[in-house]
Amino acid sequence: MDGNNYLKVCVLIGIILTIGNNLFAQEYRWQQRADYTMNVTLDVKTHILRGTQKLVYHNNSPDTLTKVYYHLYFNAFQPGSMMDVRSRYIDDPDPRIGDRISKLQPDEIGYQKVRSLTQDGAAVTTREYGTLLEVQLAKPLLPRSQTVFEMQFEAQVPVQIRRSGRHNNEGIDYSMTQWYPKLAEYDHAGWHLNPYVAREFHAVWGDYQVNITLDSRYTVAGTGVLVNADSIGHGYGSSGKAIKNNRPTLTWRFRASNVHDFAWAADPDYKHLRTKVPDGPELHFFYQPNSRTKVWESLPELTVRFFQFMNEHVGPYPYETYSVIQGGDGGMEYAMCTLVVGEGRPASTISTVYHEAAHAWFQGVLANNEATHAWMDEGFAQYYQNEAKGAILGDADPHSRVYEGYRTLARGGKEEPMEQWADFFTINDAYRVAAYFKGCILLRHLKYIVGDENFRKGMRAYFATWKFRHPEPLDFIRVMEKASGMQLKWHLNLWTNTKKQIDYIVQGIEANAGRSIIRLTRKGELPMPIDLKVTYSDGSEQMVHIPLNETVAVKPVAPSWHVAPTWDWVNPNYSLELTHPGKQVARIDIDPSGALADVTPDNNFLIVSGGQ
Repeated sequence: MDGNNYLKVCVLIGIILTIGNNLFAQEYRWQQRADYTMNVTLDVKTHILRGTQKLVYHNNSPDTLTKVYYHLYFNAFQPGSMMDVRSRYIDDPDPRIGDRISKLQPDEIGYQKVRSLTQDGAAVTTREYGTLLEVQLAKPLLPRSQTVFEMQFEAQVPVQIRRSGRHNNEGIDYSMTQWYPKLAEYDHAGWHLNPYVAREFHAVWGDYQVNITLDSRYTVAGTGVLVNADSIGHGYGSSGKAIKNNRPTLTWRFRASNVHDFAWAADPDYKHLRTKVPDGPELHFFYQPNSRTKVWESLPELTVRFFQFMNEHVGPYPYETYSVIQGGDGGMEYAMCTLVVGEGRPASTISTVYHEAAHAWFQGVLANNEATHAWMDEGFAQYYQNEAKGAILGDADPHSRVYEGYRTLARGGKEEPMEQWADFFTINDAYRVAAYFKGCILLRHLKYIVGDENFRKGMRAYFATWKFRHPEPLDFIRVMEKASGMQLKWHLNLWTNTKKQIDYIVQGIEANAGRSIIRLTRKGELPMPIDLKVTYSDGSEQMVHIPLNETVAVKPVAPSWHVAPTWDWVNPNYSLELTHPGKQVARIDIDPSGALADVTPDNNFLIVSGGQ
């Protein structure tokens, strides 16, 4: 082969490989789709739900599927279930569960029974594994094709124990979450078949048409838009007037597009309020009015301000409605709505609403796999809950509880790596700190490392790039690297995959004739860039930034700051030389912003005796 032909072959191979790599990249992040049409009837005397489900399943993967799987979440609320056993043997059980499941009577348990199931009209073979149903397909589902499953199912609504159920502690009749047989997620990592033991959920996006029939005295709230609002009444109609009817039952017709779940609640005593976010969604609020629910009257305005805050700092909420619903057993996020308890302290209720509403961006739209990366959802929601409390409610130190909780667990030796499957944490408190607190702190650390504007730009780019795509940790950190121009994977790795801790110390100072050498030590195994404030005896201050070699760049700082030489992480000690003619050093503070989760912050400062 002569040189010219060889060159042409090399170019051709390069083009083929480039096209192949691009196609692989596109296929790697394909998304399945599941479009549901459900017609269900709830008997409010027996608490039995019966219904039909038509599911159009789009196999957008490159794989041929011979099986699919459904989640049967209500089966967890039975004596001997994995949720029951785990709750009775873990050292710090969730008090909402404890041993309550083990004591349920037959008419109090939850169950979901698939009475019939077909694929394109042909019968399929099924096998039940607790909260999972395996379906052997009648015919293989080829890549980039679709099939139709039609089902008849029955469910008994359990006594309210965890998230779902009837008659919660505040008197809400029905919290209908995880209430239908729900297709499991299949993606580039395969099937996600986590049994329902305690934690969160992961699912397929699709369109939902859900028609719910029940006693006409009940008001229903939930996911999506009520398309027959004008005939239903109950505060939904465009006229806002009550609609009288003598019918024993009503059918509520909800529609939701591009969501991965459908939740609802029902109670005969709900009061319904609504308002609208300027250039945003309509907000609905459902609660039982009494002397302990006065805070609900203030929620519409406060929630509007929260949505405006999130639209600015993360990105526009993409749906046309959102509902805040009294129900459940604490606070839990669902597609286009949340269920919260609402009879506690007003500050607690507002804080819970902010946290759950933040999930509308992270769990609802980005929707990472919470079973494997819970901190990407819970921690990010915690961060923006706290930030909003600071901006809207004037909370001067909104993250303090997060840092106190992390330090207590870390110093007590019970911390666990946060990047592990949520159900496998040894104790519930370790999960809570890892998912909520350390996830929140990760964002504060990143903001500290890259600077305020780079952080804000990066978070908006992350939301815009990965919405409706189930992002993973590296997807997030790559967006932040592109936005900041800094290397950040070192921190992602050490903070999420290890228990390494941050611990810096101001060891001392040597001062002589307007020149000082400040001695710093890194005692902890997790290195960070350092912001240092030097206060002089005349009251003036000098901010110093000490870059870390791992970032391979320096964050933007104000012109008045002094940027010191880089501190390589392999060296536990660092000497900072400053010149300050005519001044004397009075105090040295590591991280005056308080952003670093230093496990022993008490040695992060030094008061210099005699102003030296």
